[in-house]
Amino acid sequence: MPDVLIRNVPKKTLDVLRKRAAAGQRSLQQELRLLLEREATWASVDHVAEAKRIREYIARHHPDQTDSTRLIREDRDTDHGRVPRNAVTGGPLTTRRSTRRAAAR
Repeated sequence: MPDVLIRNVPKKTLDVLRKRAAAGQRSLQQELRLLLEREATWASVDHVAEAKRIREYIARHHPDQTDSTRLIREDRDTDHGRVPRNAVTGGPLTTRRSTRRAAAR
């Protein structure tokens, strides 16, 4: 297996990696190899294709599931059907700009 040499690693970074390795009961070399393998695997995954595959799986196996994006957007845009209230006065929420405009009319 080929070797890799990394020079000038900051002490703080090396300390963090050593602690991580110890927490996982691994040597520093094992920890670094694991991190490199994970990164190489992660970089090789087509995340868009994977997300599409998951969406298709859910649509096939759980047809009663709805896309929550539309529901969340509607809920957020209507503030759950409530009129935003001023926490101090209890009246409708207004901004300084809208208050100034109303006063100018």
